[in-house]
Amino acid sequence: MKKPVLKSKKSVMVMSAIALCVIAAVVVIFAIKGGRRHKVADEPVVGVTQALADDVEIYGEYVGRVRASQFVEVRARVEGYLEKMLFEEGSEVSKGQVLFVINPDTYKARVDKARAQLKKDEAQAQKTRRDLERIRPLYEQNAASQLDLDNAVAAYETANASVGMSKADLAQAELELSYTTVRSPIRGRISERMVDVGTLVGPGAKSLLATIVESDTVLIDFSMTALDYLKSKERNVELGEKNATRGWQPYVTITLADNTVYLHRGMVDFAEPQVDPNTGTFSVRARMPNPERSILPGQFTKVRVLLDVREDATVVPLKGVIMEKGGAYIYVMRQDSTVEKRFIELGPEVENRAVVERGLVAGENVVVEGQHKLTPGMKVRPEEETFSGERIPVDAGDNVDDKTE
Repeated sequence: MKKPVLKSKKSVMVMSAIALCVIAAVVVIFAIKGGRRHKVADEPVVGVTQALADDVEIYGEYVGRVRASQFVEVRARVEGYLEKMLFEEGSEVSKGQVLFVINPDTYKARVDKARAQLKKDEAQAQKTRRDLERIRPLYEQNAASQLDLDNAVAAYETANASVGMSKADLAQAELELSYTTVRSPIRGRISERMVDVGTLVGPGAKSLLATIVESDTVLIDFSMTALDYLKSKERNVELGEKNATRGWQPYVTITLADNTVYLHRGMVDFAEPQVDPNTGTFSVRARMPNPERSILPGQFTKVRVLLDVREDATVVPLKGVIMEKGGAYIYVMRQDSTVEKRFIELGPEVENRAVVERGLVAGENVVVEGQHKLTPGMKVRPEEETFSGERIPVDAGDNVDDKTE
């Protein structure tokens, strides 16, 4: 009877030992897992993106004013009463088109008088010529005196001079008569009339009749600083000149009143040869096509001039750059997911992107979120970050494996 009891106690002890081993194994496993999770939890999560190589366009931005390429005042050049207006206000007129008619009666009379005077003088000239032709043979035969010959020559020359004066008077009278028909000197859009039909117009009265604006092409006036000029010269950019050796040109774009960018581009065609000492700027003019007449002369606009294109430049998001007294630096993530504090030399900043002149190459991973949590050499857990509208895959190294376990 005692042997079964001993056997039962022995079985209980074996089972207890097995249970203790299982519990110990479970505790060890959970300790390992918990340590790993704790280790992963201690690593900060940061956003990273790759530095890109891109062509960066650098613009100068200014405030400009639009003016017409041609602005002409139509004025009365002779005095008289305005008889007709032969155009619609605000319409398009062509070069040479008749716009106004001034009463021509007085000027027609002057033409007729000048023409009659010319005929009279021409008749007198013919008489004196015939007289001279008669006197000269007689003088050669000693049948007429030297005085007779001199008088005949003088009369002939005087008559010819009178003919010349009469021709000039006739030409002036005809010119004044032509001024009674007022024509458009250019093609463009005409303003409203400045005077009414029946008004006395002319140099001694109201001479301004209307204005015409040629706006198929407009001029943009703005001012640039001497520093902008020097920067453009560093890139061998001559404002207003195209360079066939470059893949880009210093074009001008403008922004319309609704903040949209104007469809057409222009070129600088004039730059003042000296700087204003009071402002430190010089005047620049750009010529821009305006076939749809979307731009009105007189309005203000934002002007952008392409001053430089940095080809294959290394660019990073501006939010990844940290500025301090000693300069600018970024955090770069290595292949083992540790971060390195690296000082860089910055170039131009364009549209929330910064050009890195030195200290970084395209393809390296740059931390752009969570920099305040980092110290050099720290291991991090990277996450994808949007840059230039694309999702950039990030090699997370050992952290990805730890995270997936």
